[in-house]
Amino acid sequence: MENVLVVGRGGREHALAWKLGQSAKVGKVFVAPGSHGMKDVAEVVDINEADHAGLVKFARDNGITLTVIGAEQPLMDGIADSFTAAGLRVWGPSAAAAQIEGSKTFSKNLMKKYGIPTATYEVFTNAAAAYEYVQTAPMPIVIKADGLAAGKGVAIVANVAEARAAIKDMMEDSKFGDSGHRVVIEEFLVGEEFSFMAFVHGEAVFPMELSRDHKRAFDNDQGPNTGGMGAYSPMPIIDQATIDESVETVLKKTAAAMVAEGRPFTGFLYGGLMATAKGPSVIEFNARFGDPEAEVLLPRLESDLFDVLQTILNGGTPQLKWSADVAVGVILASTGYPEAPETGHKITGMCNLSPGTLVFHCGTKHDGQNYYTAGGRVLIIVKKAADFATAKREVYEEVAKIECDRIFYRRDIS
Repeated sequence: MENVLVVGRGGREHALAWKLGQSAKVGKVFVAPGSHGMKDVAEVVDINEADHAGLVKFARDNGITLTVIGAEQPLMDGIADSFTAAGLRVWGPSAAAAQIEGSKTFSKNLMKKYGIPTATYEVFTNAAAAYEYVQTAPMPIVIKADGLAAGKGVAIVANVAEARAAIKDMMEDSKFGDSGHRVVIEEFLVGEEFSFMAFVHGEAVFPMELSRDHKRAFDNDQGPNTGGMGAYSPMPIIDQATIDESVETVLKKTAAAMVAEGRPFTGFLYGGLMATAKGPSVIEFNARFGDPEAEVLLPRLESDLFDVLQTILNGGTPQLKWSADVAVGVILASTGYPEAPETGHKITGMCNLSPGTLVFHCGTKHDGQNYYTAGGRVLIIVKKAADFATAKREVYEEVAKIECDRIFYRRDIS
């Protein structure tokens, strides 16, 4: 039996540990640093994601066959490189390859160089130049912090005043730290947005099913961008022709481009795409599994995830089988999220959830008796059903059973 390590602490990592633990080949799943809420599926290890040496030592000492990196920051910091250098098998891109998410400028320039469809754009390192540009730019436009911002460093602005405010937040007031000192200002795309992820190893690309994330904090796509307030899969509104075109013009071309650049990508490649009148176009790339998309895709994956990853790393072709069921996931977030989440509030009601309801912990703590909110996103509740209407109805029936003074959720994940 194989031992597996998942690195991370959120809902995505909980879902990965849960899915990997279902493999008949896996004896034990460890998650570091994890959380108490993951103890139902894994042994929690108190080693921080930033402690690469400690994680490498743990993997060696515990006979870890495969380490799966969940979150983006450890990838940017080179954790996959550390494992590779130690002769340990890891699923996740090198620091050089993770720049496809770590720098929007790198990503946009890559797409421009290799003819991968994306919105037209300009890059700015000087606020005055950015202010001047938006004076005459067609509205609406999109302003993005260049670096990591936990899914929050994007502003869709409708006029010059909003554009100037967003530039000031990012470039002058350092709302997103160093990540916003360089910004990308790009054309606003119109169409159906969808998340298209793939298992990638060099130029080998194995697409997943589609899903959709809901970024805005409040119903009807109101409020600020968040790390994601819910998701569902599949997405029948996107036709097969668009899916096929996306595979060829986006996923495969990007994997080949990364190889050509000397930055071969291994891991979960996330494409945030828009189905426009001109065809699919890239909104963003991430270097890891989407969150909360992972929490609705993994329950639909009927294949053995451990076997899939090992097969790909061995140069083979995995057999990917997906359930025809619909999965809907709803995030419960702390009041004030994403700007100033209020944490430390008691959570009750999880013991009342119906059998078959999936609960993944995003940001909770446990005092030995009760759970408390401990992050912006707290829990994601997921239900699977034969059709969308049933899955949506059932997930909201379950969400209503969770009680906490200071949480909120969107009521329109659809």
